[in-house]
Parts: sequence; C-alpha cells; structure tokens
Amino acid sequence: MNLHDLHELQDVHTYPCLTITLPTHRTRPDNRQDPIRVKNLVTEGTQRLLGEFSKREVAPLLDRLNALVDRLDYEYTLDGLVLAVNHDMAREYVLPFTLNERVVVDDTFFTRDLVHALNRARRYWVLSLSEQATRLYSGTREDLEEITTGGFPMRHSGPGGDTVLPGGPGVNTSAYRDDRHRQFFRDVAKAFGVFSVEDPLPLAVAGVDRYLAFFREVSGIDDIVATLPGNVDHLSAHDLGRRIWPNVREGFIARRREVLQELETAMSSRRAASTLDEVWQLAGRGQGKVLVVEEGYHQPARLNERGHLDLNVDDHTAPGVMDDAVDEVITTVLAKGGQVVFVEDGELAFHERIALILRY
Repeated sequence: MNLHDLHELQDVHTYPCLTITLPTHRTRPDNRQDPIRVKNLVTEGTQRLLGEFSKREVAPLLDRLNALVDRLDYEYTLDGLVLAVNHDMAREYVLPFTLNERVVVDDTFFTRDLVHALNRARRYWVLSLSEQATRLYSGTREDLEEITTGGFPMRHSGPGGDTVLPGGPGVNTSAYRDDRHRQFFRDVAKAFGVFSVEDPLPLAVAGVDRYLAFFREVSGIDDIVATLPGNVDHLSAHDLGRRIWPNVREGFIARRREVLQELETAMSSRRAASTLDEVWQLAGRGQGKVLVVEEGYHQPARLNERGHLDLNVDDHTAPGVMDDAVDEVITTVLAKGGQVVFVEDGELAFHERIALILRY
C-alpha cells in the first residue's frame, strides 16, 4: 500500500463501507490460523450489515466480499491484511506491518490505523532502471510492491531500444544511442515525479552503471538514498527487495546523522522547536520543514481550552482523547509538505523526544 491507495480509500464517502483489518503471518505454522480469523471477521461483518439492511439490499456488497476472500492466497500474506468493500468496490491490501483486529461499518473506510502504520514504516521508492522495462516499486523495509500505473513499467521503444539505430556514413551510433537513453531516462524521471509529489519518500535506484549515470545526469534528483549497481532485470520484487534493503538501511542511517546535525545547527539559530506541545502548535501553522522524532515515542493527549496539548491523560480511550498525538503531528507535517525522520530512542532526550526544524 502507498499513499495513492490510501487516498483512494479516504475519498470514498458512501454508506455502508465495510473495513476488516487484522494481523497475519508470513510463515507456518502461525499462518494456518489466518483463514479462520478472516472467516470469523467476515462473519462478524456480514452479521452487522444484515442487522441494518435486508439481505437483498446488501447482496452485491456481500458477493464482492466473498469473492475477495475466495481469492486470498495465504501462502503470500505478510504481517497485516485489509479488506475494504462497499457496493462499488472491493480492495485487498497485504501489508508488511501488523494491524489491530477490527471490523468497522461506516460511511467511510476505516484508515486511521493505516495512516499511523504508514507514517512510521521505513518506506521508500525503488526504480529498477533498464531499457527492457524500467520498473517502479513501493518499498517497506525489504518488501517491495510493483507499481503498474502512471506509465510503469516503462520500456525504451525508440532507436537504441526496441528499434534499430540509424546507420550510414557520418552517423555516430554510440553518441546517438546515448542521447536516446538520456531522453528515455528523462521520461522515466518525469513519470516518477508524479508519484514522488504525492508521496515524497526517499528514492533508491538499481541498474547497470551506464543507466545509473544517465539517470543521475538527467533526472535532477539529488537525494538518492541508495544505489544497487548491476543488471537486475532478472530479479523478482522479493529478491530485489532483499538485495537493495541493506543499502537503503545504510542510507537511512546516514540521513539520521545528517538531520541530527541539521537540528543542532537550527537550534543554535533558533529555527527549531522542542517538546510535543510546541511542535504541535508550529506544525499546525505549516512551519515544519523536518520533524525529528524518536521511533518509539507515542503519547496520548487532549486539547485544553487554550488549544494546547494536555499530556496528563489516564485513559487514552476516553472521549476527546487522541490515541497518539505524536502520530497526529506526523500526519500534519506530511500533509503540509514537510519531511519526517525517525531516530533511535534516547537520541532526542534533550528535546523531550521530538523536535521540529522550521521553514522560517
């Protein structure tokens, strides 16, 4: 799942929307219980719908739901599963992070847990550069999911790709081929830019040295978190993910060091804020350039009458209490075009576990 998928779900407003979420398992024997748990949750959802509607009224929805469940392949589940069904659509998302077990019937799909999980996941883009088929993947740790929209996969169909190069006296075929490759990878960068604007994640690239060099030259993308040199055309998404993730992980570590230094510089010039309440206020005004937060920091809170956060919350399920104000800040910063960088627990002790580098 990526932000495009999430936005597709969030844009639906019709009653009833049925959302089923649950944790699943990658390996045996744990995954043998997954079909039973799905069946039980589907039964619960069906009963709730039949408690509000006649069987005839919800028959199309239930048909979609049952068809979706029948297609599930439990040999390829990961850590979480989402089923989202209404009268017009049925979606299944196999996710590399765990989810709470829920059955929700509402006029929108239930996405809160997905937002929180996506905010904290180690996500990135991967471009597998090739003239045969340049592929785009959405990555979470070592798990890659291929994107097959927006023109991807892209194939070099022009001269030097699927068609032969022009020949004859005075034609420098090598220079002509290089020029056509530059144009192809310029097109790749343009197509990727649409995805990057919607979901501005770090980018990793894989491919032979020539293609990596061409892409760096023409793409205008300076912030490439990792590279994997070599021909990767033969690799499946699973194998490419296992190969490239160690390089991406090192890139994330390097980025963490850089942002901590950037935070120190910003603090000395008074372009940074610390503590959850202060960060909350400034993020809401759109002043957040980079949010730096400890990976394990979660904090329930409520807004007081002055619009500030009250962290003295005994019951995080009480009315008016945010389950996790930290996740709310993360969502706000991302929605307003900022970046979020997670650091190790304890690295922001001076800032009370969270800090915001300001735009101005």
